[in-house]
Amino acid sequence: MSAVLLPLADDGPLATALATRLGARVGTLRWTRFPDAESLIAIDPSVDGADVVLVASLNRPDDKALALRFAADTARELGARSVGLVAPYLAYMRQDRRFHPGEAVSARAFARFLDESVDWLVTVDPHLHRIKALGRVFRIPADCVSAAAPIAGWIRDHVEQPLLIGPDEESAQWVERMASAAGASYELLRKVRHGPTDVEVSLPDVRRLRGRTPVLVDDIVSTGKTMCAVLEHLHGRCEPAICVVIHPLFVGDAFESLYRAGAGLVVSTDSIPHSSNAIRLDEPIAAAVAARLAATSIEIGP
Repeated sequence: MSAVLLPLADDGPLATALATRLGARVGTLRWTRFPDAESLIAIDPSVDGADVVLVASLNRPDDKALALRFAADTARELGARSVGLVAPYLAYMRQDRRFHPGEAVSARAFARFLDESVDWLVTVDPHLHRIKALGRVFRIPADCVSAAAPIAGWIRDHVEQPLLIGPDEESAQWVERMASAAGASYELLRKVRHGPTDVEVSLPDVRRLRGRTPVLVDDIVSTGKTMCAVLEHLHGRCEPAICVVIHPLFVGDAFESLYRAGAGLVVSTDSIPHSSNAIRLDEPIAAAVAARLAATSIEIGP
């Protein structure tokens, strides 16, 4: 039996695109929530002997994680040969150490939860800081897909004379890759976070932007405070900036606030479903899933 992809509702389009590339089929995953806040999960019963791939981006992780655990357990009870997870956005990686006494190190705790739930994981550009690789916190195989090539392709096709601007030194590796693939220059800013919504960021040199289009690139935009600070500095001093986001969390009115701050255009990858999605990731994700399914077949086969 070929692989069966089981998506949560919002992730149906990505699952369909992946199934087409993988020659797999999309099954059903129904999630019923009762008035007492408990959930009932029901999956496609025809998974006996199949490699099941759960497809769910982990924005709103506290809502989704238990549902995925129930789905994975049910797939195994119904005879699935293996259960993997495609989570284009992987939550809880930022809290990678105890910043204050008594705090949970949620990156490691959440990794242990997923270790116990699925056999493998494919994700896109996880936000890693002090954790240098997912293998440091996961026991299961955990593969990282890079969004650099699809983003670079979009920039090449849609932006004239781009100058890429990364939010901080941590973004150096992936901003450099994007700039190289797009044939563009780049600049890195410096960011100091004083609290969840209190961010201090250095500002780009507007002299470098003469005759160029600034392209602000960030891996995660939650409140939008960092990008807004840069946009307000650039407003009226150069061409309207384009904002490119890998993981568009966009809490509250964060998306609208970018336009109010002076963005000419805001686009994102489809790692999290949003109206700004313009850059598809199904091709690189499908390649990673195919490799993982092949490895699983070798590990399980005779």
